[in-house]
Amino acid sequence: MLSLVLPKGSLERATLQLFDDADLGVQRSSEVEYRATIDDPRVADVRILRPQEIPRYVAEGRFDLGITGRDWVEETAAAVVSLGELQYSKASNRPVRVVLAVAADSPARTVSDLPAGVRVHTEYPELTSRYLAEHGVDADVSLSYGATEAKVPDIADAVVEITETGRALRAAGLRILDTVLVSYTELIANPAAHADPARRKAMEQLLTLLRGALEARGQVLLKLNVENAALAGVLELLPALKAPTVAKLAGGEAYALEAVVAKSEINVLIPALKDRGATGIIELPISKIVH
Repeated sequence: MLSLVLPKGSLERATLQLFDDADLGVQRSSEVEYRATIDDPRVADVRILRPQEIPRYVAEGRFDLGITGRDWVEETAAAVVSLGELQYSKASNRPVRVVLAVAADSPARTVSDLPAGVRVHTEYPELTSRYLAEHGVDADVSLSYGATEAKVPDIADAVVEITETGRALRAAGLRILDTVLVSYTELIANPAAHADPARRKAMEQLLTLLRGALEARGQVLLKLNVENAALAGVLELLPALKAPTVAKLAGGEAYALEAVVAKSEINVLIPALKDRGATGIIELPISKIVH
């Protein structure tokens, strides 16, 4: 039913892992193959292409659905429908920032301090040109094909580059002046395909699976038993999405509890629960959480 395009390159591995976690495993003959399949009746065709190209291809109707970054949607000014953010990136769930940076010893402290004719190199020439024009900066913007941070000060006076932590820019002797854009990965759709009720429904269902898989990351299901006398003390320790599930056990004054908790808290939580009187504690992985 749907044609889908996924990002190749730095987002590729994380995207394929997300689809696998969502029970939408992407199959292809080799890691360099551009064609793929997903064993799902809602997905008829899958391609894996550069994220820079995806917004334009989806806007043109070559694909119904695609995953790319907000940065490339803004750079291409593609007319697509955003179905929502998928908060993951190549290394974490943090967004990437598109930032304006100058040499650490530059006298500029804000974007408005940049002089007329400032040389700016970037992989985002359209986005950068619009941003600088909005701030009244007359700049010479050039397309960079990589190693952008290495071009200051000999080739460029400033760069517009992506970063998650800013560490690489600092290591290159640069200082961030401003954030041009905060960019999450997004699921985008062709407007005509999204207007079709059947295809829109299929898109929404796929988004539910993907978001459910993301929501489950770092969470586990905790199951345990507790006597009535210790129930209040155990409940004080249990975080949950809303509230722990509490069910009375047959034949006694005891209860079975279930709660979704952060995996990072388990090493402290389980011993504390045992100290409060919990027994039969079981930790289970979670594949999806759908609200």
